[in-house]
Formats: sequence, structure tokens, C-alpha cells
Amino acid sequence: MSTAPLSDETRSLLAQLSTATLTSQLMARGLRNTFMQGVRRLTTGGPSMVGEAFTLRYIPSREDIDVSAVFEDRNHPQRKAVETVPPGHVMVIDCRQDNRAAGAGSILVTRMMVRGAAGVVTDGGLRDSPAIAELDFPVYCAGPAAPSNITRHHAVDINVPIGCGEVPVYPGDIIVGDREGVVVIPPHLADQVARDGYEQSLMEDFVTERVMAGESIFGLYPANAEGMERFRAWRQGR
Repeated sequence: MSTAPLSDETRSLLAQLSTATLTSQLMARGLRNTFMQGVRRLTTGGPSMVGEAFTLRYIPSREDIDVSAVFEDRNHPQRKAVETVPPGHVMVIDCRQDNRAAGAGSILVTRMMVRGAAGVVTDGGLRDSPAIAELDFPVYCAGPAAPSNITRHHAVDINVPIGCGEVPVYPGDIIVGDREGVVVIPPHLADQVARDGYEQSLMEDFVTERVMAGESIFGLYPANAEGMERFRAWRQGR
């Protein structure tokens, strides 16, 4: 599998594609469990989210260990993750789909934004959610949660394989988010999925245009030989 950085061309193509298109492309390659469950966009501003995964894993908290003083330790995994997520990467936080406490709050999310992260995703809650919602930055979560992370979560690992929204996420996986949700792409498939997804998106633009003009979906969706010829002519004329 390729470990090369995500190219600017592929990043640009992925940013133009919907998660619906990307999940279709992945399904065609035998990958069905790629769309995170219960994770929704919190912020209304900012671009689509594209970047390599940088992960943080929580396990359930324990009262004798998870006290407020832990945040004084500069090596605390949550704090260290915030300060080490590379620019252009997406912070993906495994909260075990438990949104009764926050995986992070507005100060930490703002810090990652300023440091150049491409976005934040968690299958748990986020505190200060009204403030986060105003940021010009892609942020996804399972819902608002005022309690601090240590009431439910104990941070244990940085940049290890995790689960988020019932989808496996490995460090370096390509994370793409739009208004519908978040999809995970194995890095060795990213270039091909981006190129083929772009072609699929053009085809769907053509089909939508014809459907809006009153045509039937038969012969267009899916396209038969005549439909493909019409699409090629339409594309050449653009």
C-alpha cells in the first residue's frame, strides 16, 4: 500500500466530490463500511474536509485516575494530540460512540484550526458547541455535550488504529467530509477513487440536467450505450 502524501491534485478532486459519490466508488471496490454512523457536521462555515487521519483513542474513564490535574501534564494524550496533529491532517477521535461527555471543546478545536489541521471528527460529543459552530472550519461530532471528557473518557493513545462511527480508521487514511457526513478512504485507493469519482460526478450532472428537462431515468440512470454516447457528446461540449 502507498504511504505517499496526499497529492494536491487528489486533494482538490476529493474536495469537489460528495460522500455519496465516494461511497459508491468504494463500494465498487468491495468496501462497504466506509461512512461514519451518527456523525454530523457541526460548523456551517468552512470548506469540505479532506486530509489524512491523525487519531486519538479514548477508553472509559475511572474516577481515581481521571481528575482535573491530569491536564497539567504536557504528555496527556489529548493535549499532546492537539499540539502534534500535522497541518493538513484531520483529527479523528474515538469516543466509542459515547456522546455523554465531550471529546474536546472550543479552545482545543480552535487551537487545531490555528495550527492548520484540516478538520476534527469525533463519534462522541463536543462541548462549547455553539462557539465551535461559528468557526470557519470543518468539525463533525455526534452532538453537543457539556461535561468534560474525563467524566466519561480516558485518553490513552495517539495515532493508532481506532474505530469512529463504526468505521475502522488507520493513521494516514484519507478522511473526506461534506454536509452529509464523513467517509474514510484507504490511502492506496485515494488517487483512483478521486479520478473515477470525478467522472461519476460529471455523469450525474448530465443525468440531473436531463431529468430536470423532463426525461425519464431509463437509459440514463444507469446509462445504456446511447446514454453514454450522449454523455460523451455533452462532456465534449462543456
